[in-house]
Amino acid sequence: MIFQVSWRNIWRNKVRSLVVISAITVGIFAGVWSAAFFKGMMNQRIDKVINTELSSMQVHEPDFRKTSEFSNYIPDAEILADQIREIPEVRGVSNRMVVQSMVASAETASGVVILGIDPEQESKVTNIYNKIIDGAYFDGVSRNPVVIGKKLAEKLNVKVRSKIVITLQDLDNNIVSAAFRVAGIYTTNNNIYDESHVFVQHSDLSNLTVFPIGAGHELAISLNDNQTLPQVQAQVTQMATGMEVMNWKELSPEMSYLTETMDMYMYVFIIIILLALLFGIINTMLMVVMERTKEIGMLMAIGMHRAKIFWMIIVESVMLSLVGGILGIMVGALVSKIGETHPIDLSMWAEGYQSLGYDSFVYTTLQPELIINVAVLVIITGVIAALYPAYKALKNDPADALRIE
Repeated sequence: MIFQVSWRNIWRNKVRSLVVISAITVGIFAGVWSAAFFKGMMNQRIDKVINTELSSMQVHEPDFRKTSEFSNYIPDAEILADQIREIPEVRGVSNRMVVQSMVASAETASGVVILGIDPEQESKVTNIYNKIIDGAYFDGVSRNPVVIGKKLAEKLNVKVRSKIVITLQDLDNNIVSAAFRVAGIYTTNNNIYDESHVFVQHSDLSNLTVFPIGAGHELAISLNDNQTLPQVQAQVTQMATGMEVMNWKELSPEMSYLTETMDMYMYVFIIIILLALLFGIINTMLMVVMERTKEIGMLMAIGMHRAKIFWMIIVESVMLSLVGGILGIMVGALVSKIGETHPIDLSMWAEGYQSLGYDSFVYTTLQPELIINVAVLVIITGVIAALYPAYKALKNDPADALRIE
């Protein structure tokens, strides 16, 4: 009975109700779509951190990350890598040499991080091989091939098959140099990474620095499913006795922080929208109560319980909110689903986004739990919006209300 009366009351003034419903629809749509947009942007950044820059997990000699000393290496890195590959959840392990170095062309020089890798093993850990935009991934150059980022290539003014000189310290702290030829140029759409990371073959770098066979500075580990990260990390820690084993969240704490706080920020944004809509709903319900003062007084006079009148106004407000909320959720979900396969083009601001490591084409990500939570928040907003108008209605004296013309 109360639900039927409340539903009819909403449409007694169609224009006013449609204006409020439209405002709620637009507001909720903006909240849902914005949440899906920022979640998609963050997921793409995290995916890049794991699959391009860091891998799921890394193993180092305990002091290596603090000092970056060339002599702080894992002596039996290759043996340990073979053991880790036996873990079913592990997709790949790459034994890397990591050296802070200088790279120079005929025009200029730049400080970089040199990664000595086995190209075949590295392709199971990161997707740099899939980011080549010019040349090939260690193919086409017979001696000392090197793969560099697009931003570094522009800085050094080199192209594929150009010669660059890498200068570094060997194990005896002697300065050594060697000429390398650019086999490929990659881009990750992260300007900082592209300008600072150079890939060479592990064998070439170890020959240059007289590095021990089978040793390495870093074991990069990728998983088939990152949901198994805690279990695999525990297993690797047991295998790598005395070594430092860190997952991507520990290696990149700023990304871990963003991951943990992103959901909170999204809900804060949606709550701000709902708070703005709240005042519009309160204003509408107050107008409804004032217009129906005589009607409400008559209902009280013929014996209708005040609790029923209270709940009638509450239900009316909730229904008004829900109609707009559900429409907003449906439109927001539909547009967000389209955005999952058709990216949003932000290439106009590509330089700015790439300097921060984000892609200029963003795919939205819609979370099912977000829709449920937004629907609950809409209902709560409707209830809160009706409390004061309902209180005002119940404060009316039936005798006074009946005398109103």
